[in-house]
Amino acid sequence: MGLSGELALTLLTGILVLVVFALATRFDDWRTYTPLAGGSALGGETGYGHDEKPGGIVRWLTTVDHKDIGILYGVYAIIAFAWGGLAVMLMRFELATPAMDVLGGVGGRAFYNQLLTSHGITMLFLFGTPILAAFSNYFIPLLIGADDMAFPRINAIAFWLLPPGAVLIWAGFFLAPFFDGIAASMTSWTMYPPQAVAQTAAGQDAMSYEYAGRVIASSEIDTTALNAGTDLMLLGLHLTGVSATMGAINFIATIFTERGPDVGWDKLDIFSWTILTQSALILFSFPLLGSALVMLLLDRNFATGFFAVEGGGTILYQHLFWFFGHPEVYILVLPPMGIISYVLPRFSGRKLFGFKFVVYSTLAIGVLSFGVWAHHMFASGIDPRLRAGFMAVSLAIAIPSAVKTFNWITTMWNGNIRLTTPMLFCIGFIGNFIIGGVTGVFLAAVPVDLVLHDTYYVVGHFHYVIMGAIAFAVFAGVYYWFPIVSGRMYQRTLGKAHFWTTMVGTNLTFFAMILLGYGGMPRRYATYNGVTVEGIVGYFTSLHVIATVGAFILLVGQLIWVWNMVQSWLEGPVVGPDPWNLKEDGLPSREFDWHADRLETTLADGGEPAEDEPMTDGGEPVDADDDDATGDE
Repeated sequence: MGLSGELALTLLTGILVLVVFALATRFDDWRTYTPLAGGSALGGETGYGHDEKPGGIVRWLTTVDHKDIGILYGVYAIIAFAWGGLAVMLMRFELATPAMDVLGGVGGRAFYNQLLTSHGITMLFLFGTPILAAFSNYFIPLLIGADDMAFPRINAIAFWLLPPGAVLIWAGFFLAPFFDGIAASMTSWTMYPPQAVAQTAAGQDAMSYEYAGRVIASSEIDTTALNAGTDLMLLGLHLTGVSATMGAINFIATIFTERGPDVGWDKLDIFSWTILTQSALILFSFPLLGSALVMLLLDRNFATGFFAVEGGGTILYQHLFWFFGHPEVYILVLPPMGIISYVLPRFSGRKLFGFKFVVYSTLAIGVLSFGVWAHHMFASGIDPRLRAGFMAVSLAIAIPSAVKTFNWITTMWNGNIRLTTPMLFCIGFIGNFIIGGVTGVFLAAVPVDLVLHDTYYVVGHFHYVIMGAIAFAVFAGVYYWFPIVSGRMYQRTLGKAHFWTTMVGTNLTFFAMILLGYGGMPRRYATYNGVTVEGIVGYFTSLHVIATVGAFILLVGQLIWVWNMVQSWLEGPVVGPDPWNLKEDGLPSREFDWHADRLETTLADGGEPAEDEPMTDGGEPVDADDDDATGDE
């Protein structure tokens, strides 16, 4: 890259910084903060000085208020969700036809592999964990009666490690046009060596093709030919791991030491229990990922032999990665289970059935999750006796998940169900989670896994859990708590349209992938026109078209959601202290008690509701004809 290119890149970066600064300074008054905003659930003053905040970008760069940091996590996660979603849409349009017809002019198979890698890492590390941190940061202190997090500044630092982490992970896409020999990583999200150790910007091994088919030794790696985009991605992943670990320590300390005097362990809400268990999993698993990434970086750049055949071997990396990787699945799914367990009873008109069993099953999942990692390695040649042990534990961990599912269904049984948008997403979660769980039980059985391993069946199963369950729980939480965060109510018609498009799109896309797996379609392939079995290309093409149509429906649904959130945040009707009529069912909650105290103090302090947006109470608008602008009552 010449001097002119460097100057152009510097100029563009400067313009971007100025534009972001100008936009941020225009949003001084996104939300109204009162002396209660940083207080406890009872409205007490705190020692953190949240009652007066600077305006504009300075406020967001310097805040240590757990609610502000929760909003920052949420905005960050939505941006990552958009990036990962657009990447997978390009992949799906390519897969709708057997040959390389869509991406052929912009990098072909190499660009497809870059999108594949970016999509997986973005959705898991930049969307999944941060969006859950958004809920936990905002609501855990409110639910347990704490003034703030135990370490507010560490809480802020944990978030601010994430944006540079995302920039590093995506850096290969930004730098490729300006630098020769740099491209986005093509290692897939698992980053298996030897490919991850020796990959060049062209997606090839850093050696001549005469070595193809043989395990790469560290002495054979030409480090001068390595793709720096992969190194940047590994460094970015390391930052996200440090961020998650700092947050986990903070949540554990907060729940143990900052609970209100009336919040004993027997009174701790189910969402806080799941966050506590998640934090323990992060504390024990993320350091393993960090260690594996450091060793991978050393192998790539300093010719060490951790994952070379004469050193630890490539299987060592798989053990380290999956010892983190399978607890990571429960790191992502336990808080959504907590959201469902917390929100679903509110719209069933009764308390959560078997609360203690739900807590015990949460703790059981936390313990068992560290004993199942090698079921990802059944096809790697490990000892059959070890495979049998991991198969048994992998089957056993389905039991506590089933306990939760039966408890959710029993909670709704003979209840006073209100089909609000949050409740629809809770029910959708249960249905999708059953499909994702049952397909996972099949993969836990060694004979079945050996047949279906590395096919689209695995992709369909995994996405039924990630998109079909975790994302549904996230949306349920967003709609349920939107009145507290924004002070307004969303449009119920758009909310239900979002649910149905997401439900239909999810099942079209991922059930088609399960059928592709039964047909033998391998995952991570950009084309499939080389298949020679008669009729199978047509079978694959039909199912890929169905999956692509489903993905497009999913995209439409998420655009509806974004529009609903933005428009309702700016113009939705102002809500009253009990927008969901929780007290009528005898199911009050601490965060809505805090919300009611905040509204009362705002009015006592001189604040008034807007004249054109009358306050609502109990979910009923003053103008009963304005049906679409209020809640789902």
